[in-house]
Amino acid sequence: MTENEFAELAAGHALNALSVEDEHRFRTALAEHPEWELVATDAAATVAGLAAGVAEVPPPPALRSVLLDQIAVTPQDSAAVDSPVVESLVAEAPGDEKPRAWRRRLFALAASVVLLVGIGVATSTLLTNMNRPAAVVALEEVRAADDAAQATAELPSGAQATAYWSASLAKAVLVTEGLKELEPGQAYELWLVRGETPISGGVFTTSGDGEATAVVDEPMHDGDVIAVTIEEAGGSPTGLPTTDPIIVIATT
Repeated sequence: MTENEFAELAAGHALNALSVEDEHRFRTALAEHPEWELVATDAAATVAGLAAGVAEVPPPPALRSVLLDQIAVTPQDSAAVDSPVVESLVAEAPGDEKPRAWRRRLFALAASVVLLVGIGVATSTLLTNMNRPAAVVALEEVRAADDAAQATAELPSGAQATAYWSASLAKAVLVTEGLKELEPGQAYELWLVRGETPISGGVFTTSGDGEATAVVDEPMHDGDVIAVTIEEAGGSPTGLPTTDPIIVIATT
């Protein structure tokens, strides 16, 4: 048996799809070639990882009756083995190896289908995350942290700002509602005030209704104060606040 043939059996074993005969061949080959253990381990890990990444979906209520109706009118013979796909697989294998060959290749095909499904799910998840704003992703990370905390400040204008932070992640995110629209050439600037020292955390702008989700660019420390001032569009030219803060939220 070649290593490629063993890899096909390993895929079938990981999928719990081997016949008794092929399961015996798999175990015998593994005993004779302990160096192939990694092949079997990789196959099992791939199947397990893909299975964990696919959410369970309950079958439609009518599925059982549809299957039973189909079974009732389907001849229970070797018709499936006579399909063009199986015939092409069997035709490529010589003599006594034909039954084993088409079974192995079907198992490999099944493993490939599982792999493609897993890649599709992973790709979809990756693309979804890539299309989401970084601030939204950061906000979810902070809120999911074990030490997640939050505090809200109400402005005299009726606007509202909520800070979310996690000291273990050293991250803070500010979510605003109703902030006024600034003049051209202006921006809101975030600050971490540590003791007596203000540290710029980047600038942000709001949507038309004054909403924004902004990540503080600097790592936060437990006890920092999160503040917001109105500065030039690119941020304070001095690196220090040039106006009084309109938002002040302590993280203690």
